[in-house]
Amino acid sequence: MAATRNNRPSDPVDAVAAALAPRLAAGAHVCVALSGGRDSVALLHALIELRATRLPALHLSALHVHHGLSPQADAWAAFCLQLCREHAVPCRCERVTVARDDPSGVEAAARRARYDVFAACDADWLALAHHRDDQAETLLLNLLRGAGAHGLAAMPEARRLGKAGPRLLRPLLQVSRAEIDAWLAARQLAWVEDESNGETALRRNFLRHEVLPLIGRQIAEPARMLARSAAHLADMAQLADELAALDARDALAGNSLLIAPLMALPMARRRNLLRHFLRLHGVRMPDARHLDEILRQAGEASAAAMPGFVVDGVRLQVTRGRLWLLPQAPATDVCPWHGEAALPWFDGCVRFSAATGEGLGNQ
Repeated sequence: MAATRNNRPSDPVDAVAAALAPRLAAGAHVCVALSGGRDSVALLHALIELRATRLPALHLSALHVHHGLSPQADAWAAFCLQLCREHAVPCRCERVTVARDDPSGVEAAARRARYDVFAACDADWLALAHHRDDQAETLLLNLLRGAGAHGLAAMPEARRLGKAGPRLLRPLLQVSRAEIDAWLAARQLAWVEDESNGETALRRNFLRHEVLPLIGRQIAEPARMLARSAAHLADMAQLADELAALDARDALAGNSLLIAPLMALPMARRRNLLRHFLRLHGVRMPDARHLDEILRQAGEASAAAMPGFVVDGVRLQVTRGRLWLLPQAPATDVCPWHGEAALPWFDGCVRFSAATGEGLGNQ
């Protein structure tokens, strides 16, 4: 068996077997996210080989997401469907609409659309073909965005996709792009090539084609070293989560954080707990300055001053000694009242009772 220096398999079949075999007890239906490119084709063929040899209980299927962004998109879908027919692998093609003028960029919009399809996949495991070089590129991209330990941990080998979706599995994270290329060439396997992979105006491609080869002139196997760093940072992120879970025992109350125990923590642990709180509720992380401002105003709030913040489409509101996570209110300053006995207010309600000579109208 070929192996990397950390004794993990580098042959795609062995790597997939090592990642998948201990997890089959949690479900044997594996769906491959099949783009038709070299990496996903290698992953599909590795799983086909395992199904025929070592893992006969494996139930294998494939899913192709048709983004409609390339003139070749129809040809890619046809390639995937034909490949799966040849190997008796059920394959579903899902068309999505991606707005080219999306403010976050067409790549981000395409990824969101793709992961929406992934989340609805009816399988135990959804296998993605990210490999070691992808991991290194992701680490660099997140480093240049100023990400913390969770971002720099890059891509986990396995994780749950949403509350009801399949579990994601990336069994090729220990395998390099060169090893995948050699494996495909030895088997004379065909794949499709995305013409956008050579566009260095895209950041990931710029790192792949320009930056990493330049680093490689001075440092041997930079992708392997960067992927190793990502693994170390994943350990740090896990420790940060465990510390936050301990701190949350005194501070976390459903969809709110108690401000007094939050502010009793050292600043680094306050930040860590607030990030943990947001992550628990699926809220995208604000930048460090925004996070610190939330903590500052929450700590200085009084009964008369109840600051609120909008983060990733939800509202953080300070009131009654807590920092509440609430749905974003409609863009209006008026709450109509038609004589109801109560109106909703944050996590509770405002109640009205009849009185003579008292109330807001008698000022």
